[in-house]
Amino acid sequence: MSNPLEKARYLGSAHTPAQLPPDGGFEVAFAGRSNAGKSSALNALTRQNALARVSKTPGRTQQLVYFEVAPQRYLVDLPGYGYAKVPMEMKAHWERFLDGWFQTRQALRGLVVVMDIRHPLKDYDRQMIDYAIGRGLPAHALLTKADKLGRGQQAQAVLAVRRELAAAGAGHVGVQAFSSESKQGVDEVRAVVSGWLELA
Repeated sequence: MSNPLEKARYLGSAHTPAQLPPDGGFEVAFAGRSNAGKSSALNALTRQNALARVSKTPGRTQQLVYFEVAPQRYLVDLPGYGYAKVPMEMKAHWERFLDGWFQTRQALRGLVVVMDIRHPLKDYDRQMIDYAIGRGLPAHALLTKADKLGRGQQAQAVLAVRRELAAAGAGHVGVQAFSSESKQGVDEVRAVVSGWLELA
């Protein structure tokens, strides 16, 4: 049986608040440092090879990119962070825009934070999880590139992230290993996102 997420299609990109779609329906945001595997994760989630562009140049996503899954149901790809090639004024614009979007967007139903399982919970990842907790939104840590580690190492990495989040008062945040290569964990994150979007 096909999953509604497989019907995702590119809707548009927003570089300013005026370009955003109307603030209705349900949205799930995907955040991650540049090169964490966010585009690959979105492609695996929707079973589409080129929905989100996978770039060899980190930090290609410089706007909020909206994908429509069903009427009033959206996946939102947030700009990748962590590379200094972005001019300071652009970075400042981004921080203001994202901050405002996060604080006020009523349609937002959850946040998936994508991080490389070998280098999880960098400052940016923690900041994004803090955003979600501040808004009372559910968050889910997707530890990508799990195929680079053995099963035992994966389990240790997941446990370490769970412990660190619990120590920071974020023990309710979901944590899972994931690989867009081997498709490990795809069904699990699909179930989380589908639940937040209330897809039948």
